[in-house]
Amino acid sequence: MQMSLNPNLNKQDSTLFISDLHLCASRPGITAAFIEFLQNTASKVKALYILGDLFEYWAGDDDIDDTFHQQIISSFKNLSATGVKVFLMHGNRDFLIAEGFCQMAGITLLDDPTMIDLHGKKALLSHGDDLCVDDVAYQQFRIQVRDKKWQHEFLNQPLQIRKKQIEAIRARSEQEKTQKSLEIMDVNNEAVIALLRKYQPDMLIHGHTHRPNQHSIDLNDRLITRWVLGDWYEQGSYLVCDKQGCKSVSL
Repeated sequence: MQMSLNPNLNKQDSTLFISDLHLCASRPGITAAFIEFLQNTASKVKALYILGDLFEYWAGDDDIDDTFHQQIISSFKNLSATGVKVFLMHGNRDFLIAEGFCQMAGITLLDDPTMIDLHGKKALLSHGDDLCVDDVAYQQFRIQVRDKKWQHEFLNQPLQIRKKQIEAIRARSEQEKTQKSLEIMDVNNEAVIALLRKYQPDMLIHGHTHRPNQHSIDLNDRLITRWVLGDWYEQGSYLVCDKQGCKSVSL
């Protein structure tokens, strides 16, 4: 993956948003691109927001000592040392990331959704998977694995057993995707409208669907922008926002 030339970034004004990197040891090209992104692009801004699925999967914070994870943690430490604030939101692949990882990496963990002030605009941030309500089977699975009791019981199992279970779930999920339409796996417009009515933001930024785009939504005669972030293994990109507005930049 080749990195594009950076736009004009300002340490005081620019904020970056990324999602769906799905980092894992078996994708060294994406890992290299991400580390280069942290060193050469993210280091030039004031804040980086990662809106879910940083990793392909996360079996628990007791896997922090893994060599691959240490490489990523070290890269985040180096970024934090430049004064950049890094924020992370859970995705559907890495919802078991906890404070142990975040403290070691110098990252602040965010709730989903979270509202921030983005240069005077109210920006609502989300991973986006809870907006895909037409995928009923996935939503049932999401409720199960986000349950604190389920997580407690799962994390009490040995690490290697957890990893095998996750691999089996991933394999089944990939098989099931081939039987689902793209529309089912996309966000539901009524769910999006309900979220916007509840929070009344100026913009919504999310990932998950791997369909990077900019949408305009008319809500009670107010135009709200919905930015969809891209994944990093087919159409790598990031969103950069400053006082002039936001724009998507390809890697």
